[in-house]
Amino acid sequence: MTDMEQQQKEVRKKALKLLEHMDRTEKGLYDRLLRAGFSETLAADAVAYVKDYGYVNDARYATNYIMYRIHDKSRQKIFQELQQKGIDRQTIQSAWDEAAELEMPDERKLLRQMVEKKYAPGSSLDEKEMRRLYGYLARRGFRSGDIFSVLEEMDIS
Repeated sequence: MTDMEQQQKEVRKKALKLLEHMDRTEKGLYDRLLRAGFSETLAADAVAYVKDYGYVNDARYATNYIMYRIHDKSRQKIFQELQQKGIDRQTIQSAWDEAAELEMPDERKLLRQMVEKKYAPGSSLDEKEMRRLYGYLARRGFRSGDIFSVLEEMDIS
């Protein structure tokens, strides 16, 4: 067995070992193999190898990720996190459509719950508190219009 074949076997074994502990995206696995000291060529080969066997599947990963977080995070925040993990927007959108059909997320309800954790309905906030609450919700991916209408419904001013 040549040195190259030995390295190839080693990197593929490492890829399988990494997938034993948790599901990963193609990019996540590739990056992890690079950090482990393997070359780009060997890392790409190992990702292709495990992908051929179905051990890495970005569409499956995105669906599972969304199903687990659909009631805790906004759609926009989930999309952002998955894109950071290297999954393309079309794959994310397909996974979202599939998950939303099963789970039917209610972003306004989620938004209401997040506001209730911080303030009771009918609370009166000064300008600084209102800016902080709005910023908190906006950073979690909620749309401006939804934030203002939920705050209005809850009589928070």
